[in-house]
Amino acid sequence: MSTTLDLRYGSTTIRVVTHARVAEVAAPRFAEPPLGVSALLTAALERPIGSAPLEARVRPGDRVTVIVSDRTRDEPRRELLAAVRARLPSVRLTLAIATGTHGPSGGPASVGLAGVDLAGVTVVDHDGGSPADLVDVGETARATPVRVHRCVVEADLVVATGVIRPHYFAGWGAGAKAVFPGLAESTAARVNHRFKTHPSALPGAVDDNVCRLDMEDAALLAAPRAFLLDGVADGEGAIRGAVAGDLLTAFRTGVDLARPWVTVTAPRSRLIVVEDQAPVTDSLYQACKLVAAVAARLLPGGTIVLVAPCADGIGPVDVVNRAIYEIGLKPRLPTAHRILLVSELADDVVRASFAVPLKSLADAIAGVDELILVRGASKLVVHGVDA
Repeated sequence: MSTTLDLRYGSTTIRVVTHARVAEVAAPRFAEPPLGVSALLTAALERPIGSAPLEARVRPGDRVTVIVSDRTRDEPRRELLAAVRARLPSVRLTLAIATGTHGPSGGPASVGLAGVDLAGVTVVDHDGGSPADLVDVGETARATPVRVHRCVVEADLVVATGVIRPHYFAGWGAGAKAVFPGLAESTAARVNHRFKTHPSALPGAVDDNVCRLDMEDAALLAAPRAFLLDGVADGEGAIRGAVAGDLLTAFRTGVDLARPWVTVTAPRSRLIVVEDQAPVTDSLYQACKLVAAVAARLLPGGTIVLVAPCADGIGPVDVVNRAIYEIGLKPRLPTAHRILLVSELADDVVRASFAVPLKSLADAIAGVDELILVRGASKLVVHGVDA
C-alpha cells in the first residue's frame, strides 16, 4: 500500500509516493475562518490587560516608538501600525523595524509597508551591528548587557507589536522580544542567546524559561513603560486572536489563548520529515527552527529531512553552524543523527553548513518502514506520546 504526500515547498509543492507507514502530525484544524485582523486588534485595544488604554498612556506631542518585525516574520504589520495610529493621532511617532541580529531590513517597503503614509514619521531600520545609535542601560540579573537603539530609551512610550506563535528557544515569539533582542545590539542579543543551551529553553516554555525571562528583564530595563499589541496565531499561521496591554501580563494571556491551537503530540521516530511555508523556509538560517521543533522526537541514529527551498541561501554560515546548530540544535538532538536538506541550493553551498544536500525527497524516504511527517513545524509545540 502506498501513500501520496504533498508537501509545501516555497510557492509550490513537492509530491512524493511512499510505501512507509506515515504518521502525519499537523496543527489542530478549525471549522470556522478567522475573524478579520483589524477587528481583532481593535477589540484587544478596547480591553487592555493589566494596563490603562493605549491613548491614556500618552499626552499630545509625546514621543512614541512603534516596533514592527522584519521580513523574517509573517505578520500583519499594516494592520498593527494602523490600529496604533488610530488611537494616537497627536504624538510624535517613530516606526522601528526590529531586526535583532539579522541586520537592516531595507526599509518599510521590505516589510510590507510600501504605500503606507509615513509623512511625519521617523523610520528606524535597526542595525544591531552599528554603535552609532545604541544606548547602554545596564545589565540584567543574569549579566546580559542591555544596549538598545536610542529610539527605545528616548521614547515616552514604546508599543511592541508582533504575533504570538511558538519559538524554538524563547518559548514563544513576540511579546518582549520586539524590544530585546529586536532593537538590541547584536553582541548583547547573542549574550542572551547563550541561554538557548539551558534545559528550560524549549518551545512553549515561558515562566520557567531562563532565556525568555532574561529577554523580558532586558526589555523592561530598556522600555519600562512599554505597551503590547500582539496578534495570536493558530498552527496554520492565521491570526485568530489579539491581546493588548502590559508587556508581560497581556503576552501571557495571549500564550494561554494560543497553546491549544498549536500543541500536538508525536511519537519518536528514526525518520522525521518537516515542512512549513515562507518566510521560515526562505533560508537555512530560519528553517533551522523546523529542526528544533522536532529534535526531541528523533531516535538515536535517526534522520531529519528538512524540506525548504532556501531561496535566500544559507544565511551567515558561521552563525548557522556555530550559534544555531552547535549551540542551539545539537544539544537537543541524539548524539548520532543526520539532517538532510531538500532545497534549491547547489550541493557545495549546502555542504558548507551542518546539513547534507539532497535533491530528491524520494531518495531520503526510499526503503524506510515508517516516518513522521510534521507540517508547519515552526508553528507548533511538539510533545511526545512516549515521554
